[in-house]
Amino acid sequence: MAFSRISLSDDYWETFDIQKDDIEFLYNHLLELETPQSPEELALSLVGDRLKREQAAAEKRLSTGKKVYLPKEVYGVGDEIVFPGLGGESGKVTGVRAANSLEKESFKVMEIEFESGKTREFAAELADHLLNDPVEIQSDDPLLSPSAVFGQYKDTIIDSLVAELHEHEDFVYIAGRWFPSALIVDVNEGNLNLAEALLDMAGGGPLQTAEMLAQVGLPEGVNPKLAEFSLDLALQEDPKFDEVGTAGVVSWYLKRLEPKDVLEVPIYLKYIPGDYDRDALTEEMLHLEQRLEDELSPLDDIKTDLKKPVKMNLIFPHWRSGTLPLTPKLEKLFPTAWETPRVRFVIVDGKTGEKFPGWVVRLEKYVYGLREWYLAQGVMPGSTIVLQKGDQPGEVIVKTEPHISNKEWVRTALIGADGRVVYATLKQTVDTSFDDRMMAYLPSDIQALDASWEKKRNSPPALEQVVVDTLRELAKLNPQAHVHAAELYSAVNVVYRCPPGPILALLATRSWFNHVGDLHFRYQDDSDNLQKG
Repeated sequence: MAFSRISLSDDYWETFDIQKDDIEFLYNHLLELETPQSPEELALSLVGDRLKREQAAAEKRLSTGKKVYLPKEVYGVGDEIVFPGLGGESGKVTGVRAANSLEKESFKVMEIEFESGKTREFAAELADHLLNDPVEIQSDDPLLSPSAVFGQYKDTIIDSLVAELHEHEDFVYIAGRWFPSALIVDVNEGNLNLAEALLDMAGGGPLQTAEMLAQVGLPEGVNPKLAEFSLDLALQEDPKFDEVGTAGVVSWYLKRLEPKDVLEVPIYLKYIPGDYDRDALTEEMLHLEQRLEDELSPLDDIKTDLKKPVKMNLIFPHWRSGTLPLTPKLEKLFPTAWETPRVRFVIVDGKTGEKFPGWVVRLEKYVYGLREWYLAQGVMPGSTIVLQKGDQPGEVIVKTEPHISNKEWVRTALIGADGRVVYATLKQTVDTSFDDRMMAYLPSDIQALDASWEKKRNSPPALEQVVVDTLRELAKLNPQAHVHAAELYSAVNVVYRCPPGPILALLATRSWFNHVGDLHFRYQDDSDNLQKG
């Protein structure tokens, strides 16, 4: 067995810890490059430097004049020996004895006390041993290959590196890249005013940094990458600007010109969480919760084949807001970003090819920008929306599926002047395929319903009362007075934003909701029931 001069502990990379020498190396490395680098690029360079330093340290230990351990040599008490196979660690011979061996060849056993204080025994005066051959360091030895080490321990190394860099003021970070703060180009108020004017002329944006760089008046002769990074940093620190690019692309927008419903959650999507007995949900209810795919539910992260179209059914809050839920399944279709909470992208009409802007609002879990498209396509709450990745990065294709007949008996919401909603089954013109249990056909004029939502903004009703009223109203449409839980969830959300969980918990725990099978429920019509609960 041949040994490399570097002999690292088994957990060396698994317990990787950034040291002072590492920070100095990275700082000088970036100064020399004059180019901001990503955590991946820095980590790979750092691994290479670590290996060089370990190699140099091992070679230094071997050049101290001490004897190098070879099993065939003769050693005596007091000799100091360097062990290449142990990373150049050295120790002193404290004893030598004859080996108790049945082999024909006799040899000695020496006891070594290492500088660390530990002791071990090694063979001496043994002619036939692999370690007697000269050490050959192989260029493809994984211990000497930064790419091999990085490939195996990438996540651990990057996590440790990023955590440490955030603690050092000498480094600055923007859009996934790091650079020494000392070399940042000064960007003054005049430069930022020019950037604002450029974005204003572009309708707010988005513009990539490189598009603005030549016109904002930064000093000439500066490394373009450094100038771009410096402008990015200045724009990031100015609240007038918003970075809205996808991961790997830095794009800027004027915050004051972003849509209101991107900067602030639309009223129809605002949810006030409350306590509910989640343990009361049956397996059947939990399965329904996953199928309904409400972004506010604790959904499982399932594998999605991004080459195939993905289907989902709208509920009223997203229909009215012109949004889509950013669920674990759908979020894989949309562009993401390293840090920015809002990402601007392009929506493509799957039928006409028309393109229009969309926004991923990451933290609040919705996608904005489809209101006009919904109206043009005849989309209603319950309609099936089909999505797939576009041909170009940052594009998502949306389309509807046509309904077989353009007239259909559907559940129709009738809105009173006070905003109260009642339901009737009426024949309507339907343009898209839909989920019958989720369908809620709405008139074109819903100002009274909007006013009702505004009125409830500061004094929302009790969810239980909303559920009772809605179930009783829907029950009128069925001869058996049964209502499926999915129908109830969809209808409740016409007047009150709520994920399925709390609604299902009420159905499971209140005695006046009678489960009649297959997630159909009937209200026990007792006017005292609600007060008794």
